[in-house]
Amino acid sequence: MEVNVILSIDKMSKRFPGVQALNNVNFKLREGEVHALIGENGAGKSTLMKILLGMQPPSEGHMRLNGKDFAPKSPADALSSGISMIHQEISLAPLMSVSDNIYMGNESRFGRFFDNPRQKNKAATRILSKFGLDINPKAEVSTLSISKMQLVEIARAVSRDSKIIIMDEPTSSLTDAEIDKLFEVIAGLKKEGKSVIYISHKLDEIFRICDTVTVLRDGGFVEEKPVSEVTKPELVNMMVGREMSDMFPKTHAKIGEVVLDVKNLACTGHVNNINFSLRSGEILGFCGLVGAGRTEVMQALFGLDKNKTGHVFVDGKEVKINSSRDAISNRIGLVTEDRRGNGIFPELSVKFNMTIASIREYSKYGLVNFRKETKACNETVKTLSVKRPSNDSMVSLLSGGNQQKVIIGKWLLTSPEILILDEPTRGIDVGAKAEIYKLIGTMAAEGKGVIIVSSELPELFGICDRILVMYQGRITAEYHRNEFDEKKLMHSAFGMV
Repeated sequence: MEVNVILSIDKMSKRFPGVQALNNVNFKLREGEVHALIGENGAGKSTLMKILLGMQPPSEGHMRLNGKDFAPKSPADALSSGISMIHQEISLAPLMSVSDNIYMGNESRFGRFFDNPRQKNKAATRILSKFGLDINPKAEVSTLSISKMQLVEIARAVSRDSKIIIMDEPTSSLTDAEIDKLFEVIAGLKKEGKSVIYISHKLDEIFRICDTVTVLRDGGFVEEKPVSEVTKPELVNMMVGREMSDMFPKTHAKIGEVVLDVKNLACTGHVNNINFSLRSGEILGFCGLVGAGRTEVMQALFGLDKNKTGHVFVDGKEVKINSSRDAISNRIGLVTEDRRGNGIFPELSVKFNMTIASIREYSKYGLVNFRKETKACNETVKTLSVKRPSNDSMVSLLSGGNQQKVIIGKWLLTSPEILILDEPTRGIDVGAKAEIYKLIGTMAAEGKGVIIVSSELPELFGICDRILVMYQGRITAEYHRNEFDEKKLMHSAFGMV
């Protein structure tokens, strides 16, 4: 074993029925190193980490940890060997306290026979202070924002004093200030000699904090390089196997009549006096900091907020939308921010997830016409190029990008006139992003009105015709495509107008 190499994975392969998920993959992690593991969704990153964590056995290959053979049978084995993971999808127990979540499975450190809540809360407060978080350790996790939940996930991994910490898209829900704090914590872990496997689709982060990068593609090993010896275009080319010169394939659609008009919308105590319109063929972006109220506006438009006031007009006619069924009947679709939490039924099939919102189209007298349903699913899967073993496969087995395509396909089958996409490319690789941008452009060209909520300005600049900026529950600025300017938008987002 090389000097300072604490983990080596050699010739690792994993086969599932009809799918070669990994094929002779090699990976090495050194002491005190932040090692980026990147690739498109479906490249094999998650499968490799599941094998490392003992969640799945390999088909071939072997691992060595600290110079010894390593073959964990369960996540508990991996954890006891000093390996922990921060998952992209929130995996906290929502009805338990913050401190209980941080030290779940590690309660014995606070008492030999009985848990000591006071000591546990004090320890939780200390570790949360590393992130500059003033969170009550007794607070129920369900009361926290998504970004704070993510930081509690990170605090839980750091609290275990693991030698290897796997971070899967750890910044996907964090503000810039929270990201800066996380990177400070990562720097501190490096100084302590701990190692981080950093999985991210945000290439700027790779160049900011990582020492080494390993690229996977289609389940195979492409290359390992020091980050200092590679450029961003080279990494993208390694990941997708092709040049990505046209990341944002903007479709110039004909913008027509107003299809959605919102007047004096207020909801949830955080959003006030929202007024805007959306035209057919238009891609309208919503920009703002976390907590600005963007998601709350979209949920209200889709009938998920019962306490809203104001007026909504579709095609010039005022409509009452008090439920998702009302929204669908008015030809409005919503791709939610939390893909796994409320976008899919993870343990059910691709076909079920894709057709559930339009199931009435395939039913008569309460009986489903399975042939018609299957045909609709097959056509949409082909149109969106969804990669999956079969339509009967659990949707949770698909990559994040393909799960997102299934969700978009679900709403396309409802024949929406207005489609709202809240952070549609969060946690998705660059190749899948380009495909989704192209799909959004196609929808606009077909005359649909599209609303995009995004925290990524390059994304909004690349595909939108117009951008509205929100600050503290209000729309503070509007920019047309020929007016897009990063500094101006950020000033508006921070209320500096």
